[in-house]
Amino acid sequence: MVKLHDKGIYLVNGTEIVEANQDASAILAARTGVAASREAAAAGTMAYNILKDHNTSGSMDKLKIKFDKLTSHDITFVGIIQTARASGLEKFPIPYVLTNCHNSLCAVGGTINEDDHMFGLTCAKKYGGVYVPPHQAVIHQFAREMLAGGGRMILGSDSHTRYGALGTMAMGEGGPELVKQLLSQTYDINMPEVVAIYLKGTPAKGVGPQDVALAIIGAVFANGYVKNKVMEFVGPGVDALSADFRIGIDVMTTETTCLSSIWKTDDKIKEFYEIHGRSEEYKELNPAAVTYYDGCVEVDLSAVRPMIAMPFHPSNVYTIEELNANLMDILDDVEKKALVSLDGAVEYSLKDKVRNGRLYVDQGIIAGCAGGGFENICDAADILEGKSIGPDEFTLSVYPASMPIYMELVRNGAAAKIMQTGAIMKTAFCGPCFGAGDTPSNNGFSIRHSTRNFPNREGSKLQSGQIASVALMDARSIAATAANKGYLTPATDLDLEYTGAKYFFDKTIYENRVFDSHGVADPSVEIKFGPNIKDWPQMSALTDNLILKVVSEIHDPVTTTDELIPSGETSSYRSNPLGLAEFTLSRKDPEYVGRAKAVQNAEKARTAGERPEDVLPEIIPVINAVKKDFPDASWKNTGIGSTIFAVKPGDGSAREQAASCQKVLGGWANIANEYATKRYRSNLINWGMLPFLIPSGMLPFKNGDYLFVPDIKKAVENKVSGIDAYVVSQDGMVPFTLGIGELTDDERSIILKGCLINYNRV
Repeated sequence: MVKLHDKGIYLVNGTEIVEANQDASAILAARTGVAASREAAAAGTMAYNILKDHNTSGSMDKLKIKFDKLTSHDITFVGIIQTARASGLEKFPIPYVLTNCHNSLCAVGGTINEDDHMFGLTCAKKYGGVYVPPHQAVIHQFAREMLAGGGRMILGSDSHTRYGALGTMAMGEGGPELVKQLLSQTYDINMPEVVAIYLKGTPAKGVGPQDVALAIIGAVFANGYVKNKVMEFVGPGVDALSADFRIGIDVMTTETTCLSSIWKTDDKIKEFYEIHGRSEEYKELNPAAVTYYDGCVEVDLSAVRPMIAMPFHPSNVYTIEELNANLMDILDDVEKKALVSLDGAVEYSLKDKVRNGRLYVDQGIIAGCAGGGFENICDAADILEGKSIGPDEFTLSVYPASMPIYMELVRNGAAAKIMQTGAIMKTAFCGPCFGAGDTPSNNGFSIRHSTRNFPNREGSKLQSGQIASVALMDARSIAATAANKGYLTPATDLDLEYTGAKYFFDKTIYENRVFDSHGVADPSVEIKFGPNIKDWPQMSALTDNLILKVVSEIHDPVTTTDELIPSGETSSYRSNPLGLAEFTLSRKDPEYVGRAKAVQNAEKARTAGERPEDVLPEIIPVINAVKKDFPDASWKNTGIGSTIFAVKPGDGSAREQAASCQKVLGGWANIANEYATKRYRSNLINWGMLPFLIPSGMLPFKNGDYLFVPDIKKAVENKVSGIDAYVVSQDGMVPFTLGIGELTDDERSIILKGCLINYNRV
């Protein structure tokens, strides 16, 4: 089904794979008559050429990228614009689209969700942006329909910003990276490696894009095969896939931890742009005749079967056939893994979902940027036609990804087919993907065509003793399961001919409802602030030395951003930095906030010229021990802050608040064996936090310990890679070394000044 090549490959004429070994040059010369160098062949990727067109550095090793367009949704754009305003924003220099698809329901926190929406509308008017009201479209569908363009680059503040199937290189990053673009600065990265995703064959009837995506994720996530790399989709199998099918695979590439994605384009993508009235945006993209890739994931589409990603990660994949054949063993394994993911906070069971030897599901959801596409829902409607989902526990909800899609489903009858089964059609909303919609009952098991199934992504609360869980599946197999009234069923079990309805896009919905400034700013507009919208608190510059208290220690193999700052109803408070910070690590380490605040109070006393010892007496022996070996250390040159240790933090969402919440609570650093994603590490840096590293298996400190990092300011300034640090104990100072990884000069300046706002503030 999926094969990983253990070395780089050459792709000849877009179809033939040649292993990059000692015989490669001779083989290539025989095939093409040209002995291309590896360096020249690497410049033949589609990714290389798009990055080259957007690079401003003059060096293809150290890129400084300027994007064509930006996009955010309503739990990120307030913080981004507030940061940019504090840094001197006067107008949006490039198109910036503000969608409202996360806090759409305005159901939690009184007026604060709609207050954020009005903030967005007035900012779009004042600074010259585009505002998409709630329920009109999820962020990524609007971008596909109205923003994508061949050879273009889009930066979004949502991790699933992926439009590669349409020939657009898109990246999801934390808010500060969008702030840089709003201030006409650049996105700075080393030239990424590019991995070929070589597709061949044709999917079997009943196999959908989520099945292919999950098969790939299962093969590459744990080993980091494509981590921080660009996935480039090539090969003859691409031709067999519709535009919607490609989009459905592409959006899930985020779950591999890749940097971005790009696909070769053809007449099917040209037709997509024509349908949406934007034929001028189509550009044919292909790799060069001889192209070198740093790796290759070979996917036989004809061998892919309906897949299921069991709790609690998209990489925990099985074929549905395999699960059904080994049901109790696999469920037992999931329950054991849950002990790690849930820290034993609640009792968790799936084996009690087995009825008469079959797995019974409580809920099905087809939704959002992954599941809410036209073809997914039409195929689901074909499966469900004339069926009933039954009057028992099982429920089914379907969320089209945009109002134009919804309108066409009504016009062609697909919506009626779904609704007559007892299923519910709902408006465009991202809630089921991040824990703010369709929460099952306690111990409920939900199957969803959405993007993630991390703990709490279905809305349960461990701290309240509540637990439900999500498995990811394709819309077709969800519909097949619904047709069997909740008993898990792969769509390939059905003998069915799909109607293959044609899509007609009606843009009048957007013309009638979306505000588009067409890039014209109106400085006279007053921004509308609700009472929950707060400015970022002031943040201090890095001091000469640091005393850090370890206030949380997490040993899970991977820590998601959902665990660092939970999603769901907490999203309503993301316009209030201090209010949101109260939820930091609340589902993983409920004591974290209190510990961090105690340390922060000492730092507040220090910066006010008072004695930190008076508010945090436990620091007295710490500073005394430090002064024995470092007599020049004093409260004038030594800051006090908190840090957390996690093995591999930052998988999942692009949300900057995973870092900023720690910062506003006095966090100065993270310490990790590695960072799960570039975007989380970037978030730390942009909020002035040190992204420290220690080798795996070496943990010289424990939760509650104090650490001393002397001359940290000089170390950052002088680009020191190995930084001296000490565990301060009753027995004295125990030395160890912290790594910090590669930092650009701008990143060093941001850390030295305390955060991106300070860096930009005149």
